[in-house]
Amino acid sequence: MAEKPIGKVTHFFTHLDVAVIELSDTLKAGDKIHIKGATTDIEQLADSMQVDHKPVEEGKKGESVGMKVKDRVREGDEVFKVEA
Repeated sequence: MAEKPIGKVTHFFTHLDVAVIELSDTLKAGDKIHIKGATTDIEQLADSMQVDHKPVEEGKKGESVGMKVKDRVREGDEVFKVEA
């Protein structure tokens, strides 16, 4: 499986388990992502995305999206889209 870099984590809300991801490429709901950092290694589907507190089906290049994540992530962690 190939991985394409699509963004970086810029913030993590511990009480909500929500990561803010600044996108360098498009991300659609249902895409499989891999969040990787020094102590982070998570794969999950991109769902429950928001831009400015409004649900969206797609995040575009240059946007910051909020996304529920299944484990703690850290600022600076890289986000990749997993392509079959």
